[in-house]
Amino acid sequence: MKVRAAILGALLGAWGLTCADEGLIKRGEYLVHAGGCITCHTDKDGHGPYLAGGRALKTPFGTFYTPNITPDLETGIGRWSDDDFVRAFREGVNPEGENLFPVFPYTSYTGVTRADLLAIKAYLFSLAPVHHRNRPHDLPWYLSFRWLLWGWKWFNFEPGVFKPDAARSAVWNRGAYLVRHLGHCGECHTPRNWMGGLEGSRAFAGNPDGPEGGSVPDITPDRKTGIGTWSASDIDYFLQTGMLPDGDFAGDAMSSVIDDNTSYLTADDRKAIAEYLKSVPALPGVGKRGTADRSP
Repeated sequence: MKVRAAILGALLGAWGLTCADEGLIKRGEYLVHAGGCITCHTDKDGHGPYLAGGRALKTPFGTFYTPNITPDLETGIGRWSDDDFVRAFREGVNPEGENLFPVFPYTSYTGVTRADLLAIKAYLFSLAPVHHRNRPHDLPWYLSFRWLLWGWKWFNFEPGVFKPDAARSAVWNRGAYLVRHLGHCGECHTPRNWMGGLEGSRAFAGNPDGPEGGSVPDITPDRKTGIGTWSASDIDYFLQTGMLPDGDFAGDAMSSVIDDNTSYLTADDRKAIAEYLKSVPALPGVGKRGTADRSP
């Protein structure tokens, strides 16, 4: 009887661990969508493999090519430990201790919880490895030295996990976490200084020099240049479908964000984002409303 009980206990324990792993992977898949990983790390123009990198990101400082984040041992992140993975997001360094270029938005990701980061890693490591070598960045020679980023970080990076505001509701705090950290909306919708750092005093007021040369609009509640005339339901529906209150649709980069990211969010998470965006300071937009990016 004792032997049978021991065997049964072992089987139930293994089953429990499998279910726990499956739950963690499923949660990680959701967070990968919420974190915008797919849009950047899949080279859709070149019809590249899922999350194997290679997408060109044009910036005022040069063109960066996103890396392979499948668990391939040679060309991906298959050798990264849990601490390696968390440190990349929290501190902006790779397993060798080299600085990562801030085109990887660790300035926002630093606020993501360790539990969420390890769920993301669990999902990524559940995927089939893709052997796909990373393409070198196309940068001016004087910007290719990663040790220079220590100075950049001194002026433009403040690490630290998100701390909920006790004076705010749980919904507001969830929205703040998604917008400011996991979803890193400010990385596109906030203007940057001459060093390429985010101008925190003008958070979400738009960016005339956005990704891939486009202009990114104001998403503060300013009624003239932002989304101050939008209702919470308008924001929710836009994040779900890409349709603006006037019936037009998101263009260029934002359409990819909706396809890969916000359309996968739960109704509760979209509601939380709307509540948070409605609460930020209204600021006159600095982005130019163009034909390509006339939507948040």
